[in-house]
Parts: sequence; structure tokens; C-alpha cells
Amino acid sequence: MLDAQRGTLAPKLGKGPRAGLCTDCGVSRMSDDRACGRACQFIAPDYPRAEARIHGRISDPARHEEAFFGVTEAMYRARLTPVAEGAQWTGITTALAETLLRAGAIEAVITVAPDPDDQWRPVPVLVTEPDDLSACRGMRMGFAPSVALLELAKARGITRLAFIGIPCQTYALRALEAEYGFERLYVIGTPCSDNTTTARFHDFLALLDAKPNSISYLEFRADYSVELRFSDGRPPRFVPFLKLPISQLPADFFPMTCKTCVDYTNRLADITVGYLGGDGAQWILVRNARGAEMLDGIKDRLCLSPLTDKGDRTSAVKGFLANTERAAGGLPLRRMPNWLRPLVAYLQPRLGPRGLEFARARVEMKAIETILHLRRSHPAKMKNMVPAHVWHLAARYGVGPNPSEIAREDRNP
Repeated sequence: MLDAQRGTLAPKLGKGPRAGLCTDCGVSRMSDDRACGRACQFIAPDYPRAEARIHGRISDPARHEEAFFGVTEAMYRARLTPVAEGAQWTGITTALAETLLRAGAIEAVITVAPDPDDQWRPVPVLVTEPDDLSACRGMRMGFAPSVALLELAKARGITRLAFIGIPCQTYALRALEAEYGFERLYVIGTPCSDNTTTARFHDFLALLDAKPNSISYLEFRADYSVELRFSDGRPPRFVPFLKLPISQLPADFFPMTCKTCVDYTNRLADITVGYLGGDGAQWILVRNARGAEMLDGIKDRLCLSPLTDKGDRTSAVKGFLANTERAAGGLPLRRMPNWLRPLVAYLQPRLGPRGLEFARARVEMKAIETILHLRRSHPAKMKNMVPAHVWHLAARYGVGPNPSEIAREDRNP
């Protein structure tokens, strides 16, 4: 329990993740862990019905960007001013929840805070005091059973709630929300592509720097580099993607759940706050009226600018497809010669896709990765687990369903 006297609760949770594909979203730790069967993204996700219920309509591929990012009423490139101290980017995600709390629109926020003994380990918390949200800023790496805190919120009589989570958590939350009878629920989503355990993340940090315990900040940036900041007074360091020690990571560094994720952009959130389409700033996707309401609450502190859209993603995605086919088949990746890496690292941020094209590339890569890894590791899941929007994204690169993988008859709401 953290700061219980101020109303920030981090309860001890029983049980644990279920066997198989599970990101420990929290449902398996609830009093009725059978709810996994109707709430898990890795069983039989139904995005069209959920979108219609939550957003009032289904994502429309004819609205070009919705084919990639889901239902979107507005998109922005944004910065919070002034930048919030300790924020991963500028602090927009936390500011949205804090503003709701201060205005009395909600009574509590479910989010994650750092473990007192490890800044990188996420601990799910129920926050009722706005000032306590400052301790929740920044990136964590690992799995946090945040959805389990719905039971705590209900036990405390909370009827107006905000939830900050990654896509697999959001899907489970949306599947169960009606059972909790919230008067008002705001869902602030962050994109998620690849997660790993906190312990494995520490192994990665040890490969990046001789003093891994001094790394206080890490971010994958849209300029094809990873930014590192340090607690020992050293200046920030930027490592090009091509120079990351990926080849030294074990094959299971990223769990199969993350290799088979069907939702990068948090399609069922009211508002998604990320960075991929932001081209150096934050990227906001407003999905419905609740998302617009939240954004309006902080607009006087936002610096908005037009989205950028540069380059051509095609060759990058095709290269990713070729490498993923080898990886999913258990073959070693084709590696770029060391002498060529500095040149390509120089050219990537200058000639590669940027802004929305960068975001489209990453979403297509995730779709391809999901299909190829699921096809090899869990072929029986293909027809139920791969939504139409994932097949649509992969089709541009010749990746389509085999007869045994054809999805169930489309379920119209």
C-alpha cells in the first residue's frame, strides 16, 4: 500500500496470470477469474461490437486513417506546456486524469505507479488525490494487473472512475465495465507494442550501458533512436535503433502475447495518447465525446500543431515482413553488415517514414507479426483471435488467411 493516508492504494493481489497467452491484465486475479473467458483479448476479441457500443459506430476503412488506428474523430500533434516534471514526454496522459479529479468529474483513477524498490516495475494503484498522480508519471516496463482494481473501486463505493491502461487491459475493462455499474467511466489509452518482464528489461538496460542502475529514463523515439537519461549527472544519450543490442536478447525476450497483439493503438479507449504519429511530439487520437471532453479540459495548456506525414513505409514494412517470416520460422535473422549500420542509421531519420507514415508502418508491422507468429505457435487460435482489421492491414503485403484461418462470420452489432 502506497500513501494510504492520502488515498492512493496499491493492494496486494492474490492468484496470478492464467496459463497460455496472458498479459496478467488483472482479470485472472479477481474473485471470479472465470471472467477471463469473456474478457480476454487473446481468446475471441469482438472489436466491431465493442466499437459500436463504446464509440457509437464501427471504424470505417474508407476513412483512411481509421483503417490503421480505429475510430478517430480528431487527431493532433501536441505538447503540454509547461512540460510536467518527471513525465515520459510532456505529461498529457497524467494531466487528463488529474484535471478530471480536480474538477470532481471522477472520484478516482486506476493507473500504475513505480514499485518502491524498482522504478521500472509497474504497480497498479487506485488514486483519489490529484497531487498523487505526479508519482505515476513516466514509463514502466512489465505487467500490471490493473483491471483487478475494479473490485477495489466498487468496494469503496466509487461510481465515477478514470482508467489509464494499455490495449489488452482496455479490452478486458470494456468487456466487464457494464457489470460494475459505473455512473461515469473515462478510459485514457496508451499504445503498446512490445512489453517484457521487468527482470528482462533490466537485462536489456545492462546491454545498453555500463552503469544500468543509473539509467533513469528510456524512450523509443520517432527519429529512430532510443533516448537514455541518467541519474548520475551524465548528459542524455541517443542510440540509433540499428545500434541496439537486439541480437543479444533471448528469443523469448518479448513474450508471445506481445508478438500476437491485435491492437496497437488502444482502439477501445476514449482517447489515445502516444507518440508514433507525433514526429517528435505527442500524438493524440480523440475517439468519442468523452475523449473530446477530456481534451477540452486541458486545451488551455496544450500547444497543438499540424500532423506531419513524410516518406514511404513500403520498403521498411516489406523488410520487416521478410525478417519476421524467418524469426517465426525459427531461422536466424538477416543482419545488416556492421560497416553499413552507421550509414543507414544516419539516413533513416532523414529519408524514412515520419509522422503518420511512421505510425502506419508500425501498425502494419504489428499486424504482420501477429499473423505470422500466431500461425506458427497457436494455429488453432487464428480463426477466432485475428480481427478483420488486422487482416486488412496485412493484405497490402500479400499476407492473408488460409482457408482454416478464415474468421467467423462477421458479427454485426
